[in-house]
Amino acid sequence: MTTYHEFSQEDIQGLIDAGKAHHDTVNLKAMGPSDAMLHASPLVLGETCISVTVEDHKVCLHLPIIDKKICFPIPVSVPNGTAAKACLKICTTIGIPTGVCVTISALGMQIVHQCFGKC
Repeated sequence: MTTYHEFSQEDIQGLIDAGKAHHDTVNLKAMGPSDAMLHASPLVLGETCISVTVEDHKVCLHLPIIDKKICFPIPVSVPNGTAAKACLKICTTIGIPTGVCVTISALGMQIVHQCFGKC
C-alpha cells in the first residue's frame, strides 16, 4: 500500500497567513495600476519540510492547497529505503493561496522539484 506523507497543517497555515498579511500591508487598492501590476505575480513563501522514505523508487505526498496525492519518481541510483527530505513552498497571489512547489532531496542532492497551480 502506498504511503502518502503529509505536511504539518500548522506550518501550512502559518505560510498562508504570512501571504495574506503581506498582501494586507501592501494595500493594492491605494496604488496606481502600474504599481499594482508589480504585485500581481505570485509570492512564493517560506518552506516547511518533512522526513520521507523512498519506496518503490518514488516518494508520495499529499499536497495541500491543490489537495492532490502525487507520487514523484526517484532515480534508481537512490535505493529504496533511503531517507529523504520533502519540502513545500506555498504560492499566493494577492494574498490567496494559488499553488505549491515541492522539492525532494536525498543523499545530499536535490532529486525532484516541481510546482503546481499558479506559482
